[in-house]
Amino acid sequence: MDILIFIISLVASFVFSLGGVGAAIILIPILVSLGIPVNIAKPVGLFYNTVSLTGASINNIKNKRLDFKIGIPIIISSFVFAIEGAYLSKFISNKVILLLFIGFLLFSGFMFLFYKKNDKEKYRNDRPYLKLSLVGGFAGLLSGLLGIGGGGIISPLMLMLGFNPKKITAITAFVVPFSSFSGFLTYWAMGNIDWKIIAIASTGGIIGATLGTIFMQKKLNAGTVKKILAIILLLMAIKLILKIF
Repeated sequence: MDILIFIISLVASFVFSLGGVGAAIILIPILVSLGIPVNIAKPVGLFYNTVSLTGASINNIKNKRLDFKIGIPIIISSFVFAIEGAYLSKFISNKVILLLFIGFLLFSGFMFLFYKKNDKEKYRNDRPYLKLSLVGGFAGLLSGLLGIGGGGIISPLMLMLGFNPKKITAITAFVVPFSSFSGFLTYWAMGNIDWKIIAIASTGGIIGATLGTIFMQKKLNAGTVKKILAIILLLMAIKLILKIF
């Protein structure tokens, strides 16, 4: 089981780091399918996101691909609301959380697959702080409630706002560790922690995300990354739908 979790964590973080999105979105349902309770799996996913995407963000900062002024308002609001989401999860049944997770997967998958912007010259370069804060708040709430990093909701919403996908990738990789860690701390305070699973998953996540970031820079374009993420998200949604119904 330990080796399986490590391999799954490594592969998932490799694929999802291509788009700057935390792989907890796929790791959590896999852990649940392996028999790990959802309330144990969620903090594993949050910590896993924190450590795996921190490395990717360091790489982006070194290569000057990150716009801090766009990232900061998202970080602040997502950090605050992730705590609220994690606390609210105590009062919501696992089935309801899984249904919300399915909706989240479908929304993100279809956004990555079908939302396009034809004229690259029209990608915005301004910084609409209020809208960015609302994006961060919504993503943070889902992050804490579902045990995910929020990158999969930040990315499509920023895409709708008109930002360049390459800029979005760097922003989400920067934001997700903050929202994930605040949610993780809340779960830790509630006692839902399995440190052994966290250590195994996080080690695989760090290795996979580092390799994925390097591969993306050298081999892939934004359009290919979006399609890869869309397919994975939609397949996971279908799997969870079949499990529930």
